[in-house]
Amino acid sequence: MKTFYRLSEFLKQHKWQYIIGIIVLLIVDGLQLISPRIIGKVTDGLTDGTLTMNQIFKYAGIILLIACFIAVLRYAWRMLVMGTARDLEFWLRNKFFAHLETLSANFYNNKKTGDLMAHATNDINALRMTFGPGIVMITDALFIPVTTIIIMLATTDIRLTLLALIPLPFIAILMGVFGKLIQKRHRDVQAAFSDLTDKVQENMAGIRVVKSFVQENYETDKFLASNENYIDKNMSLVKIFGFMFPFVMFIASLSFIIVLGYGGSLTIKGEISLGQFTSFIAYLGLLTWPMMAIGQVVNILQRGIASMKRLNEIFETEPEIIDSPEVKDITQEELKPSIEFKNLTFTYPGALQPALKDINLRIESGKTLAILGRTGSGKTTLVNLILRMYNTKEGQLAVGDNDISTIPLKTLRESIGYVPQDNFLFSTTIRDNIAFSNISMDMDRVEQAAKFAHVYDNIMEFPLKFDTMLGERGVTLSGGQKQRVSIARAIAKDPKILILDDSLSAVDTKTEEKILEGLKEVMKNRTSIIIAHRISTLKEADEIIVLDEGTIVEQGTHQELVAMNGLYNSIYQKQLLEEKLENEA
Repeated sequence: MKTFYRLSEFLKQHKWQYIIGIIVLLIVDGLQLISPRIIGKVTDGLTDGTLTMNQIFKYAGIILLIACFIAVLRYAWRMLVMGTARDLEFWLRNKFFAHLETLSANFYNNKKTGDLMAHATNDINALRMTFGPGIVMITDALFIPVTTIIIMLATTDIRLTLLALIPLPFIAILMGVFGKLIQKRHRDVQAAFSDLTDKVQENMAGIRVVKSFVQENYETDKFLASNENYIDKNMSLVKIFGFMFPFVMFIASLSFIIVLGYGGSLTIKGEISLGQFTSFIAYLGLLTWPMMAIGQVVNILQRGIASMKRLNEIFETEPEIIDSPEVKDITQEELKPSIEFKNLTFTYPGALQPALKDINLRIESGKTLAILGRTGSGKTTLVNLILRMYNTKEGQLAVGDNDISTIPLKTLRESIGYVPQDNFLFSTTIRDNIAFSNISMDMDRVEQAAKFAHVYDNIMEFPLKFDTMLGERGVTLSGGQKQRVSIARAIAKDPKILILDDSLSAVDTKTEEKILEGLKEVMKNRTSIIIAHRISTLKEADEIIVLDEGTIVEQGTHQELVAMNGLYNSIYQKQLLEEKLENEA
């Protein structure tokens, strides 16, 4: 089926597990068809008095032997079919996560975490059910009815068989009618689950904000509404099954009524033996499960189709930022850390106004550029373009005299140490967070980076020191400590280009001075970009630019900008006054 084409790679690799598993399943199904025939023979033998005790023991032994074979072979097909379905779940979840890792930052700006979590859990689980129990049910639904009907026609009255089968095709018709409805309602259930997951994730991440604003009841009510919607969507699906399965049983019961009425009269008339009648009842009982399985197959298949379509939407999303066909073979060692903007204008996708306008700027290798500007002036956008989080027009941005689009992404990003405004730390040890760029990093290098970032002493105060486990997003550390661990992580990478995006805002002035003193050593022979709101952070830079509404309005050294008596000087004077008032207080 076209919907499942993305699974073809896995299915080709594991086709023999499925083929052998289905063959074993068919053998089990075939063995199950022997017992009713034996029961019929025993019944006839008891009726006409020809059955001996030896024959009874013989037939009992055969049934017991069949049961043993069925038990062993059922274990075998479960391991082959169900086990392979688990492997599919494992393979697909890895593939899904790996694909998410390739997608550009803009994708996550438009996708909720809860929705992606639903894809990685419920949708993939639905596919496991399709290629596990679904395969088994399809096999049973095809093999058992066909074989059973052939045996019934061959061993019993044809008229009785045909009459007994009259109600059964209505089951298939019923499944076709409800199939599309099941798929639609399952899609609604998955969407509701995504919303519910997103509500939980968002509240757990923002629990401190919720508590500080005393909004527990409000958030609980929002969750209640989302939870009720999820239950309503599930109940809408359950109502379909609530009607469908009893109706299937009702149709199956009609077959038994026909057999009891017409088959009983044939037995009384002597047209069929009591053993044949007993066997026929047993075979008809075997038909009930495959007919029920048709309903479940439709349910599982429709769920699988709906889930695969949702996953395909993600898989078919291409990363916006990729190596272009013109990419050069440049290694990290060969890349010069100079940066140049030429008449660069950049507008975010979907935005009406450009975030940066006509930027012309060159940062020489080994020099430090500082960027000052009001909130929303384009400071972070500028460094995001250097990191190539977004594409720029050809010829507008170069690193090492190479257009940024011609540099391999891996080479570019391995050459940059970036400390973002949002200091994200992983829920692992401090050591692993600092050594994130190379998990096997030497401990001396980790400690040295911590010392440069002036966080070493804080770490050594913890009982487990560098082996201290951090809470989610580093919540067990203070804001200043998180910033300094993030700085240490960037330093430990030993990049050619170091970017600090407002990375000292959570530390006091004295700590800032100590960190900057440590960074002087780090910044030697390294191109650095410092974004800050405090002029004390950036006044020692080789060059400073002031951004306002996406445009460079002032440019020069600290002394030159103060002498201009413009926006920079205005901010500087205000900060000097604030410091004076703080000291007097």
